[in-house]
Amino acid sequence: MDNFGPREEPQRVTISPQLIFGGVALVVVVVLLGIADFATEWMWYDSIRVSSVFFTTVATRVGLFAVGLLIFIGFFTLNAAAAQHFINRYQEPPRRLTPTSPWEDLLSQIGEQIGIRGEYSRIIRAGVVIGGLFFGLMMGLLASGNWLVFLQVLNFSAFGSSEPAFGKDVSFYVFQMPALRAAEGWIATSLIVTILSVLSIYALLFTYELTVNWTQVSSWLPRAVKNHLLGLAVCVFLLVAVNHVLDLFDLVRSSRGAAYGASFTDLQVQRWADYILALTALGAAGLCVLNMFLSGFRPIIIGTAVWAGSLVVVGGVFPALVQNLDVKPNELDRERPYIAYNIEFTRQSFGLDRIEERDFPAEDAVSPSALQTEEATLENIRLWDHRPLLQTYNQIQAIRQYYQFIDVDVDRYTLAGRLRQVMISARELDPNRLPAEARSWVARQLQYTHGYGVAMSLVNVINQEGLPDLTIRDVPPVGPIPIAHPQIYFGESTNHYVITHTSTPEFDFPQGDSGAFTTYDGDVGIPIGSFLNRVLFAVKFQDPNMLLNTALQSDSRLLFRRNISDRAKEIAPFLRLDSDPYLVIADEGLYWIQDAYTTSDRYPYAQPYRPADRGRPFNYIRNSVKIVTNAKDGSIRFYVTDPSDPIIQTYERIFPQLFTPQEQATPAIRSHFRYPEHLFRVQADVYRLYHMTDPRVFYLREDVWELPNEIFYDQRQPMDPYYVIMRLPGEANPEFILMLPFVPSTRDNMIGWLTARSDAPNYGRMLVYKYPKDKLIFGPMQLETRIDQDPTISSQFSLWNQAGSRIIRGNLLVIPIGNSNLYVEPIYLQATDSPLPELKRVIAATGSKIVMEATLEDSLAKLFGQPTGQPPLSVPGQTPPPSGQPSPINQTLPQLAAEAQQRFSRAQDALRAGDFAGYGVEIRGLQDTINRLGQLSPVP
Repeated sequence: MDNFGPREEPQRVTISPQLIFGGVALVVVVVLLGIADFATEWMWYDSIRVSSVFFTTVATRVGLFAVGLLIFIGFFTLNAAAAQHFINRYQEPPRRLTPTSPWEDLLSQIGEQIGIRGEYSRIIRAGVVIGGLFFGLMMGLLASGNWLVFLQVLNFSAFGSSEPAFGKDVSFYVFQMPALRAAEGWIATSLIVTILSVLSIYALLFTYELTVNWTQVSSWLPRAVKNHLLGLAVCVFLLVAVNHVLDLFDLVRSSRGAAYGASFTDLQVQRWADYILALTALGAAGLCVLNMFLSGFRPIIIGTAVWAGSLVVVGGVFPALVQNLDVKPNELDRERPYIAYNIEFTRQSFGLDRIEERDFPAEDAVSPSALQTEEATLENIRLWDHRPLLQTYNQIQAIRQYYQFIDVDVDRYTLAGRLRQVMISARELDPNRLPAEARSWVARQLQYTHGYGVAMSLVNVINQEGLPDLTIRDVPPVGPIPIAHPQIYFGESTNHYVITHTSTPEFDFPQGDSGAFTTYDGDVGIPIGSFLNRVLFAVKFQDPNMLLNTALQSDSRLLFRRNISDRAKEIAPFLRLDSDPYLVIADEGLYWIQDAYTTSDRYPYAQPYRPADRGRPFNYIRNSVKIVTNAKDGSIRFYVTDPSDPIIQTYERIFPQLFTPQEQATPAIRSHFRYPEHLFRVQADVYRLYHMTDPRVFYLREDVWELPNEIFYDQRQPMDPYYVIMRLPGEANPEFILMLPFVPSTRDNMIGWLTARSDAPNYGRMLVYKYPKDKLIFGPMQLETRIDQDPTISSQFSLWNQAGSRIIRGNLLVIPIGNSNLYVEPIYLQATDSPLPELKRVIAATGSKIVMEATLEDSLAKLFGQPTGQPPLSVPGQTPPPSGQPSPINQTLPQLAAEAQQRFSRAQDALRAGDFAGYGVEIRGLQDTINRLGQLSPVP
């Protein structure tokens, strides 16, 4: 039956020269782009002296790619060649069967009409070669993507802690299991691709070369082909057995039970089910081998059926029955030891086992005598919130439209011999803020290259207009802390590349009508004077101006990847970066400090934490690295601050030249290390539940804590951790700490507060102070409610909100003083047509009393029964000098220093005497003296 007509001779396929040229050109372009990217990346790494990281990473990637490519090509070629060889053994087609259905008849006709044997051999073989190379490249890339896993398993450090289910060190789960899973995934992918390819080869060769239709193949199969396929099935079942064994160890990360980790059902039932499944898979592999010596396919069918049945019944149904019929009705009794493991390992993995618990007596109100001993705490109570203060800085200190403050950070400095808490922000340059007609390539890349200086203010000082009384201000910066290098070439918003040492002068800072100009003198940067380098970077950035611009010179340098987070992420993608770098003044320069974390999601029994930013969950975290970047020259250092962390120990072995012990940082830099807010927030969130260490209490959730809420602007929101300078109960000296209160679940009263210490030698130590459970301690939201219910305060709020202005309620701070709490909340006023918030009132409360006055000093005076007096606020240069002292114009540095010491002594005397109004006058006078010190010797 031939309904297709006579067969035409196949036509030879010809390829046009244009197509060949286009293909070659495409390959050349891809290769050149790859070369340009490799060369430019190497030059960037070399310019910041971390080329060893680049070569370690690249060498590992290339090595894994080559190994993956060769192994896959070898396995694929072996199987493809075997398929063709087995087909070639059969020169004549087998006996044709009589079609019994229209479908079989159609297949038979197609088989007859395909063509004579060998007519399509070259096309088929070419397809096999091309397919093998393509899949080989893909498998090589898949292998190279596991470069970090490979390096970790070769260099891992032990945790020194074993989990109870299998007795394995934690490092087995953190480092070795990811490597085993990656290898399993790579092998499984290779095997699937090879099996599908082999089946396709057999289908093509049977059809095109043997002209056999698939009706015949289904009833007749050559033994060699059959054994080949059975051999591949053996590989599949062996891999399945390995998978069941790995599943066994993954039980320590199970979420089946009452707590995360291996549960009663997992260890008593699922564990043995995985053993049985592994054995049935091995049995199925053995039946496949047996099937090679028998006709038909009964052994492999039996093996597959037994394994599949076991998977459903033994691996699924039976554990589910035990879980629902035995465990859930007796859950606490069955799960108690496994809940204990979860508590223990979660507290380990998040560092909660290091938290020291202390009792806090929580008297009804702060006593005046207690207040008099806490002058360091009182003079550092933060009245400025970073959000409204950012708007204020941009209004009063941006100076020019192209400058911008991105963020305001909290830090501490020693000023006039006292540890003071400050707000500080970098004045960065945003070329997008230039006038439209000035946004040329020359302006963006050659002229406007950097920001300049900082703004800094004490956290609790204001001037008469309700604005921050700046400690460091203006351009060039004026203030008591010297800044010899105020240029900011590298920052949080420097996202475009610039070229220095050109014939176009760099704009330094505004001065007069034309401004001051400078030339970058840092040694970090890529020489771009040579034509080859300019070509490479013109290709990388797809920017021909690098070749066409005539301002570039032989010593010109390229600065790119200037965003400090992008730089750190490029160098160390294995670290989790804090989203809030902060700027510090140290050694007369400006430096960015960014916290970095080592994390894992494979810590056994530890409860995973899901970040609010929807990032990858983790159940282990350490702040093991502080990344310090010079804001001017871009030099970067990775200081190890937690050398006990096994993950950072592993990375130190992998990249020995990247990490530096924190002891090698200068004392000025180390003095600004602070406990990171992000880590503290994570630990506080986990501690809400895991402060309970008794399995029964934990299971019943009898003592769950919550993070409190507060009112910011006019909206209820979760309270943020906050930095304060205070003397912890039982400690001798004030220190810089991070703290956050806790409230009971579904209640607003306070149950305790958590703190982390930031100053040496106690850096990193965490304490939790617990309040008595039989007393009412007002929580933040209860204070917010009392503020709303106070008739004097609420009427003032209503008046301001109706007079073309808006009330901004700042952060409510709970400040432990003595044996009780002082509550402070700043109130800002912002006109509806102005973005400039002003600090107008300060609310203070303790016990049952709550007051609102113009200043913190007045609020404290009224709160503790002293006359308010309303003394004038300090304005730089306007406060008259004390009697008998020279005029500020004629004062020398020694005279001003003596005046500062006298004012400080009088402030302490007033505080000890309970004269809070007098204390406020002297503190504001001290600030004015500090400002005049800065004016007398401004930094050039």
